[in-house]
Amino acid sequence: MAKYKKFLGLGIAGNFALHLAQAGELEDFKDIITADEAAPKGMFPFYLPKPVNPVDQAALHAKEILSTYPLSSSYIRLPKEDVNVQAEPEIGLICDLEYTAGRLSKITPSYFGAYNDCSLRVSGADKISDKKNWGEDTKGFSNTLIKIDKFELGGVMDAYSICSFLRRDGEVHAYGEDVELSGYSYFYEKLLDWMLNQINTQEDFGPLEPIEEYIMACANPKEAIISIGATRYTKYGEHTFLKSGDEVVIIVYNAKELSKDAVLESVKNSSYSIESMSVLAQKVI
Repeated sequence: MAKYKKFLGLGIAGNFALHLAQAGELEDFKDIITADEAAPKGMFPFYLPKPVNPVDQAALHAKEILSTYPLSSSYIRLPKEDVNVQAEPEIGLICDLEYTAGRLSKITPSYFGAYNDCSLRVSGADKISDKKNWGEDTKGFSNTLIKIDKFELGGVMDAYSICSFLRRDGEVHAYGEDVELSGYSYFYEKLLDWMLNQINTQEDFGPLEPIEEYIMACANPKEAIISIGATRYTKYGEHTFLKSGDEVVIIVYNAKELSKDAVLESVKNSSYSIESMSVLAQKVI
């Protein structure tokens, strides 16, 4: 997982219908007005690689914790404080970033896989990012990624779905709904256009932060991991917070090749067909 330490880490809030309400976060975004009712609410940083240049470091006004590398493919480390923590199953994209005259001008997704935007459930947080990174091993990204042939209709991602489970006391529970990736509110070209505009125009307002300013202070990273929004919970997942000893399993699978029953059986047996899926299995410690 250390291979992504130079990558920018960004996430999207509110890109799947009803998730924000389930997560108790609608109030956080009450003052955020979007042009389209279905549009995501904004973007947030979960990891900002420290720039080499001291001048750039001085210009990075984000909270220091965001420069702590949080990704793990094996563990979720609970905070020392007694607060609720919830897994957030979603898609993570490996993206190439291009700049024109120092400003982000193109985002090109190259791989996708299972991602856990694990979050603190605390009220009154100043920014979304305050809930997203509380130290090492607080985010999850699969080691088994799938190459993107084209990030548009007709590409490989059309065939994929995402689901998630919580293994607790030897029993497996459905944690997130099993949904097709096409269920995202914004996807493919519509998502790319929105992200590029959002990054370049988002201001420090309410729960949001000035992403473009952060990127410049990080010396314009050439690559990024972008998580594109958490999917909906099952009733069990919506009301169940993580505790030590749990295992979170998030699976992105080819629904044309694997049935839902086959995926569930693979989770029960901890035996995964990596040819047809991206798997993220994290022990909670």
